[in-house]
Amino acid sequence: MISMKLAILVSTLLAVNTFVGCIGQSVTSDSSVIQLEQKTISTRFLPPEGFTTIQSDANSFGAYLQSLNLKAADSEVKYFDGRTKSNRNVYCAVVDQEIDPVDLQQCADAVMRLRGEYLFAQKKFDQIKFNFISDGKPRYFKDYAAGNYSYANFRKYMKYIFSYANTASLKNELNSVTNVHDVQIGDVFIQSGNPYGHAVIVVNLAQDANGNKKMLLAQSYMPAQETQILLNPAVDNSPWFDVKDGDLSTPEWDFVSSDLRRF
Repeated sequence: MISMKLAILVSTLLAVNTFVGCIGQSVTSDSSVIQLEQKTISTRFLPPEGFTTIQSDANSFGAYLQSLNLKAADSEVKYFDGRTKSNRNVYCAVVDQEIDPVDLQQCADAVMRLRGEYLFAQKKFDQIKFNFISDGKPRYFKDYAAGNYSYANFRKYMKYIFSYANTASLKNELNSVTNVHDVQIGDVFIQSGNPYGHAVIVVNLAQDANGNKKMLLAQSYMPAQETQILLNPAVDNSPWFDVKDGDLSTPEWDFVSSDLRRF
């Protein structure tokens, strides 16, 4: 009876494009396996059949992103004010990272937060910098810190950055990637609109024997909300997106391959 109930539950979850309530079981989607009991990006999301996860160098930004901790599989994305994101079909996992109770950490901010957290963890304090939209000039954490390199002070610095930076300033400080097939973990698809743009970050990659690649993408959105791993709207239940020339459709924004940038 228990096995039958579990089978019905998994079937239902697959049908409605969500993984809520199935902790400890593996869910097959798009010829890949989502191991819902696992805690990190690289262990929860196994690559599709025929693909192998690309290994990042130790202590690299890519390795940091692949090892990001995730909340329990039934977790829902929360806005900065504690409300729950209404559209559950956008994402399949939530990054386990506290956000401030103010409407600041939106899309570009979440990307900058991940980059800043990585550099802070590596104690590369002099490399933590982000541009302001007002003058296009970087503001360095080392100047803000004035010798206080505590994590609490780093979080204050990031709130300071979020207040005066956006997709336009971030896009301008990133380097263009001319060939989307050269994508790396940590690269960013980004558009700066008027007045709004959007950004998503590549948090894992897999490749097959022919060199074809698939990627996992993460985002925050408006209003400020927890960072989430996206579902591919073109493939039911799959978090993997094809790396290809041309259009890239994510659940809440459309990009093109020429939108790819790199730190």
